[in-house]
Amino acid sequence: MSKIFMPVLFICLTFFFCNSNTAEEYFSRAVLNCNLLYGFAGYELKRDLASPSEKLVDEKTMATAPMTRGEVVKNKLEVVENNFEKVKALKVTDDTKEMLNASTALYEYVLPVYKNEYKQLAALHDNGEPIQKIEAAEKNITDKYEARFSQLYEALQLAGKNYAVKNGIRIREVNPSPPKIK
Repeated sequence: MSKIFMPVLFICLTFFFCNSNTAEEYFSRAVLNCNLLYGFAGYELKRDLASPSEKLVDEKTMATAPMTRGEVVKNKLEVVENNFEKVKALKVTDDTKEMLNASTALYEYVLPVYKNEYKQLAALHDNGEPIQKIEAAEKNITDKYEARFSQLYEALQLAGKNYAVKNGIRIREVNPSPPKIK
């Protein structure tokens, strides 16, 4: 019986310890990854759509071309969805509940906007629509979503800071009150 018990115990302990996340991993996935959302419904994403990044189109000649705005939004959406999946994979504990709930609320708030309004805005850019139409769509997104996003983002930052302090994670606020540029 002990010949069977020991390997089973070893497998169970290995599974338990290998699947345990450290406090730093919780903090990184739930809070730090949300820093990529900073600028949602604000100046930063407008800037990214107005001046999209370059992409490599020919490896031999190293030729590049601007990304379409649809590609910019698609790439952003993929990153956001992947990060959200990482948060959902974390086990909720009494210690992590507030932080994970705040992170989940933020992701659930932004994802539909990326999938709908931001895709529509990207299409306006890519289709060469008049600047007035693009600016009206940008203003609509900002007016409709920026205030609530800021509330959710700040709630996550507070929950993350409390979690970090409680778990001895060193954090430093780089720019706690960035200027609003519109």
